[in-house]
Amino acid sequence: MNIGDRVRLVHSKEEGIITKFLKDNLIEVEIETGFRLPVLRRELAVVSGSEKQFFKPQPASEKETKPKEVKNQVRADKGIFLAFLPANAKETPVYLVNNTDWDLPFTLTLNNTRIHTGLLGGILKAKSFQKSPLELSLKEMEEWGSFSFQAFYYQSGPFDERAPLLKKMRVREETFANYKTKAPLLDKEAFLYQLDSDDTKETVVKTETKPLVIDVNKLKEGMLEKKAVDEIAKTYTKPTQVVDLHIEQLTKNFLAMNNAQILEMQMSTFENNFEQAIASGMDEITFIHGVGNGILRQEIQRRLSKHKNVAWFEDAQKEKFGYGATRIKIK
Repeated sequence: MNIGDRVRLVHSKEEGIITKFLKDNLIEVEIETGFRLPVLRRELAVVSGSEKQFFKPQPASEKETKPKEVKNQVRADKGIFLAFLPANAKETPVYLVNNTDWDLPFTLTLNNTRIHTGLLGGILKAKSFQKSPLELSLKEMEEWGSFSFQAFYYQSGPFDERAPLLKKMRVREETFANYKTKAPLLDKEAFLYQLDSDDTKETVVKTETKPLVIDVNKLKEGMLEKKAVDEIAKTYTKPTQVVDLHIEQLTKNFLAMNNAQILEMQMSTFENNFEQAIASGMDEITFIHGVGNGILRQEIQRRLSKHKNVAWFEDAQKEKFGYGATRIKIK
């Protein structure tokens, strides 16, 4: 049984849709009148779609003459999932599963504060799934950032309007294994996260962690004693003497990035490592930027020319890097 399955109560005539799995083998079922009831699993039977083939309607002469009551259609309102099916121990594709009766115009994106990456978009039909062409590195799970899912509920013909669905969530490495279960429609074991659940879990993104900001002017004015300044410097991770800015060294998802996003990530990496080099007391540092079209080299050297902590900079070790690296002497 899965969320969204149509079931019948064994000891009564009511039918309904599974909306939630509760504790102690209880399942929440929304019956045709709109009420939601907790029912023991053993008291439910899944309604097969092939019943009509075996239970034919009565002939007209045998039907009751009184008019039938028109009832609202019971629809599977919930059952939208984000699923991960690791193909190996290194990477995993991303699946979006729609086990509801709604068609969903949607977008699924990934944001790690540096870049915003589109994973899937379009219309996800009722009782269907889609697979993202981009696979994510399992080793970089903590660096994935937050998934953002937005969708509208749609069906051809008249229906009651529903508010759009917006869900932001993160996947944590320490709890990833807790979400392993059988995925509906995929019919495979997967790491499954429900996007339209009412439950508030640790995966829901409420606030983004802000980076540590140090007021350099206050440090210069002597508002902190030298000992305190030394303690702050120790909190920085000392970068390596040579930092490679080639995009394939920074992320495995570079194929999904455009030129502007690549440059933004390279410059962000340069600035973070350079500031850490200054704060940790390094005398010099070298950045490998390659030759290419020269834009990255020009942007780095333009910023260095205005930086108050730079004594000088030069093209580093031409015999080793050509013109593809810049060596910086720190004041």
